[in-house]
Amino acid sequence: MKLPSHGSNPSHVYRNLNLQVPAALTDFSVNINPLGPPAFIRENWENYFQYIEDYPDPHARELIHSISLKEQLPEEMILAGNGAAQLIFLLGEMLRGEEVLIVEPAFSEYKEALRAFGAAISSLVLDERTGWDLDDRIFPAMRGKKAVFLCSPNNPTGKMYSRDMMLQVINAAAEAGTFIICDEAFLDFAEHAPSFAPYITRYPNIIVLKSVTKMYSLAGLRLGYVLAAPPIAAKLLAKQPHWSVNALAQVIGASCMEDSTHASKTRNYVSEERIRVTSELRKTGFTVYPSSVNFYLIDAPQKEGLYRFLLKKGIVARHTENFNGLDGDYLRFSVKTEEENDLLVHALKEWKTC
Repeated sequence: MKLPSHGSNPSHVYRNLNLQVPAALTDFSVNINPLGPPAFIRENWENYFQYIEDYPDPHARELIHSISLKEQLPEEMILAGNGAAQLIFLLGEMLRGEEVLIVEPAFSEYKEALRAFGAAISSLVLDERTGWDLDDRIFPAMRGKKAVFLCSPNNPTGKMYSRDMMLQVINAAAEAGTFIICDEAFLDFAEHAPSFAPYITRYPNIIVLKSVTKMYSLAGLRLGYVLAAPPIAAKLLAKQPHWSVNALAQVIGASCMEDSTHASKTRNYVSEERIRVTSELRKTGFTVYPSSVNFYLIDAPQKEGLYRFLLKKGIVARHTENFNGLDGDYLRFSVKTEEENDLLVHALKEWKTC
């Protein structure tokens, strides 16, 4: 199937599958906060107009300062970027021609960035039978590698790797001179989930990726940041184009760093709604895999048939054709509003009775 390599862009899906676009669409393929942006953005929107008339601060100093306060790390350990995607490509350039391990299934952008700069890519594919958990196979797999990409909470499985196992991996990598790139893009949605950013001062081989767009629904503004030891942050900065972070992203992002209410409210909502919806789907007869974040996987019997059935109902799932180890046999759904989630549950119940 010729499908997009990311969520969103439903018109592309319908066009490539020769399906008529229904009058109403609900896109479950995008993992953005179902509650939308925080209220302060709408309330202050007119005040933001002033920031479009001049070039943004090329060093994003106010934003970096706010991130520093939130993360409790020095400013020289922080690099903001035009979404996590830009930062992944900067990491790819830093790893040009190197041997790199990706723990999969995982976000396809890692592989695309590494291929763009000629890295030699190896994969460690985790197993559904163990809940896609990180296991001891990683230790021999990462020998001789310059870096390892680890996404936790994992996209697309929603799996959160254990702190103890991650620290074992980080420690072994430090002894071998291997970077551990921890993608924490969805960490904000997980309850009681500590970041590995505080360990950077002890283990300078850790590089942490963060996204602001997911929790705060800023996909159109594009904002993410890297936390790394100062020499690594400086090396990435030297490769980054000027004005990578636009003025609106800088000022709104700085305000998001000071937020706690919207994030807390979202975590509570996502947890309760995910439990409600996945419980209903299990009762319906679907295998639903445990998740710690704002999306989850289900098994997809007659994989393409179910995907098309939902599309005809105006429900866009995230296919898993381009996730190594999933190979299209699952569908991923984001947690959305209660009304939208009920539409999905109803449609999947209808599929089971067809």
